[in-house]
Amino acid sequence: MPGLSDKAQNMPSSPIRKLVPYAETAKSKGKHVIHLNIGQPDISTPKSALEAVKNNNLKVLEYSHSAGFESYRKGLSEYYKKFGITINHEQLLVTTGGSEALSFTFSTCCDPGDEIIIPEPFYANYNAFAVSAGVKIIPVTSSIDNGFALPPIEDFEKRITSNTKAIMICNPANPTGYLYTQEEIEKLSELVKKYDLFLFADEVYREFCYEDTQPFSVMQLQGLEDNVVLVDSVSKRYSMCGARIGAMITKNQEVLDAAMKFAQARLSPPTFAQIAAEAALSTPDDYFQQVTKEYIARRDTMVDGLNEIDGVRCPKPKGAFYCVAEFPVDDTEQFCKWLLEDFEHKGNTVMMAPLSGFYATPGLGQKEARIAYVLEHNQLIMALECLEKALQEYPGRLK
Repeated sequence: MPGLSDKAQNMPSSPIRKLVPYAETAKSKGKHVIHLNIGQPDISTPKSALEAVKNNNLKVLEYSHSAGFESYRKGLSEYYKKFGITINHEQLLVTTGGSEALSFTFSTCCDPGDEIIIPEPFYANYNAFAVSAGVKIIPVTSSIDNGFALPPIEDFEKRITSNTKAIMICNPANPTGYLYTQEEIEKLSELVKKYDLFLFADEVYREFCYEDTQPFSVMQLQGLEDNVVLVDSVSKRYSMCGARIGAMITKNQEVLDAAMKFAQARLSPPTFAQIAAEAALSTPDDYFQQVTKEYIARRDTMVDGLNEIDGVRCPKPKGAFYCVAEFPVDDTEQFCKWLLEDFEHKGNTVMMAPLSGFYATPGLGQKEARIAYVLEHNQLIMALECLEKALQEYPGRLK
């Protein structure tokens, strides 16, 4: 039998999804699994998006332009103006989710062996995209002690080598919910200028910032037009995770032209999903106001509740809809498996994402887990009740 490729063997399993078989077994035994492991909101998708697909009058389901519908790209360029991002429709490519935008970005800007510096913990699939592109992630570790703020800029500079091609951030951050300040991003920009690097930014959670904070986009930086690449998605913005529509945005024409070759190779983004995404652009501001209010309430329920459990600590995030909690256990992966295999409380158990898979540095995150507070209030209250009870019973609890 022929052997597998190195890429296949090095491709990591998703820490968000790899415990799914345990959850399925738990469900088959009659347990109700409260899913805090995945960022799948229960918020309703805007009706305008669903109706646009339902009521379309297409006679032929054709390919779109490889860059996406021109009308949608023009609509997106108008949408970004609300956030101080000035681009035209020719400076973005519509992609099959933010995932494809990241893959295009890595493959367009980096050669195999190049390095990308990223604060950890980071979205676990960055590891997968890096393996696919043959690039290496160089982590800079942030700490739960200060809420996962940007590490000192000196820590980034110490990691720059002749192989360094880019620095990357997610803002607001998945998995920590940390919202980088304008000052922090400008510090990174100075480093990018000094060493002539790319600055990649995943900003898919920009709508969800709390305590009257405002997101500062890398696209607002001055003098870095050729260095910045922005990755975006409709998945979280409109609770449209299944649509698989994202965008790759840059003012660097050379990068855009090269990325277009990758876009042409995959032909085009999906037609129905683009119809839905374009219709969603008409979503009124009060939709986001209501959703943000709901997420703040859910965040406060979950984070405050976690911090009331003996031995647990959890910083309060200022964006996205995730938090990271530290538990009094040796290994949260084993704890999460135990929750699904051996524990139930009133017929319920909880599924979380062990955080070790969100780090590139071996051994980190073993006491931490990511929690997505994307469920309604009563489910979160039951999850907290389960976790408190579980920690009283767990054989591997630390004294």
